[in-house]
This record gives sequence, C-alpha cells and structure tokens, in this order.
Amino acid sequence: MAAAEEKAHKRQIWRSNITAMVSISLVLFMLGLLGLVLLYANALSSYVKENIGFTIYMKDEAKEVDIIQFQKFLDTSDFVRSTKYVSKEDAAEYLQEALGEDFVGFMGYNPLKRSIDVKIRSDYANEEGIVDIQSDLLKNPMIHEIDYPVDLIRVINRNVRKAGIVIFIFCGLLSVIAISLINNNIRLSVYSKRFLINSMKLVGATQGFIRRPFVIEGVLRGLIGALVANVLLAGVIYLANQNVPELFGLENIQIVLTLFAVVLTLGFIISFLSTTFAVRKYLRLNADELYY
Repeated sequence: MAAAEEKAHKRQIWRSNITAMVSISLVLFMLGLLGLVLLYANALSSYVKENIGFTIYMKDEAKEVDIIQFQKFLDTSDFVRSTKYVSKEDAAEYLQEALGEDFVGFMGYNPLKRSIDVKIRSDYANEEGIVDIQSDLLKNPMIHEIDYPVDLIRVINRNVRKAGIVIFIFCGLLSVIAISLINNNIRLSVYSKRFLINSMKLVGATQGFIRRPFVIEGVLRGLIGALVANVLLAGVIYLANQNVPELFGLENIQIVLTLFAVVLTLGFIISFLSTTFAVRKYLRLNADELYY
C-alpha cells in the first residue's frame, strides 16, 4: 500500500514538473516571438517601404542608348534600391494581359511610352523624399513625366507608425502577463511541497540547505523550458526565412543568436527569482499556516 502511494506521489510530481516545463516553454516562446517582432520591426518596416516605387516615363524622341545610360545613373543613386526598364513592347504586353484584349491591333499603333520602374530605399520612402527626388529628375529633358503613388506612401507611413505604437504597448502588456504566469506556475509547484519544506525545518535543516534543491530544480526547469522555446523559435525563423528571405537572411544570424541568449537568460532569471521567493515564503510559515 505504501509502495503504491509512493509511486502515485512520484507520478504526480513528474506530471507537475512536465506541466511546469511545458508552461514555461510556451510562455518563453511567446516572449521570444515578441522579441523577434521587436528585433525585426525595423527590417519589416523597411521591407514594406522598399516595395514602394515610382515609374519614370520617357519621351518618344529619347534615344535608347541614352535611356540605358540614365538607368545606370539611377542604379548608382543613393535613393535607388533597384530599377527595371520597360520597353514599349513590354508595356503593351503587360497591358494586353491586364485588359484581355489586343488594344494595339485595334488602335493600329502602340501609344505607350518606354519607362523605368524604380524601387526606392526605405529612408526616402516618404512624401517629402519622393517630391524632392521627382523635382531633381524632372530636370532631365528625356523624362516625360513621373508617376508616383503619393496616397499609398502616406497610408503606409501612417500605418507603420500606428503599428509600431500598438506593437510596443502589446509587447509590454504581454511581457508582464507572461512573467506573471511563469511566476505563478513555479509558486504552485513549490506550494505542493510546502509540507516537505516544513518537515525539513523540523529536523533542523538550515534555510540555505532547504532552498538549494528547490532553486536548482526550478532553474533546470526554466533552462529546459527556454531550450524548448528556442527550438520552437528556430522553427518559426526557418519557416519565415522560406517565405520572406529578405527579412531573415544569414546576415542577421547575430540577431537570432542574441534572441536565443535572451530567452535562456529570462528562463534562468525568472525561474531563479520565483523559486527563491516562493521557498522563502513557506520557510517563514509555521505548521498551522500551511493549511491556509
């Protein structure tokens, strides 16, 4: 009978430890995701902005060789991320696909102009920057006009600012909740062993001697949970890299390693402090107070 009760007690402790580690892993994973969002928020903002661009339409009398030279000049400009030359034939083909009709055959000629599609760097992806760039480029006699989505630029910049504020507030609130969940989980685990703590006090064990195995167990639980969380984060980063390699390239490996180190540190610090304070609480209680 005693052996069966002992086995049941061990199974209960084992299940409690597993539950605690799973809870810590999930909470640290959530914190890691928040850290990932914060670390890559600037890269994400730049990625969105650098998909903004404008189109330069060239005059019909402009020579092809001069247009190619102008494109090379753009490629060396500070504000340009990439350029693409679109001939009259390519423009007609794109428009024909969009309309589903052969408008060139219907009209008898191709009215479209040659153009250069320009993608700009994120630092210049604002209304003032685009206006300045447009003013400088229009001085070139080969340019007929420049078409740029000023309304889209306004909306994107406004939404990026709003998203940054929302993410910052959300990360702060969720971090407090996550740390509280880990702390409560550890406190419940210590609470289930409060009578063991009292028994050790009765046989004369010092507070340091009693606290040590609980702290070691709590720290190990936190570190294992952090390792599991890092594995999950690595999976998320891998999947993200398959879909958005511009954000999660190998050049950002230092950021990823820093994030993993932060998650491990959080797992250690939170587990250590929570376990220490929880054990200290029950070390100060007398036998009668353990039942409340």
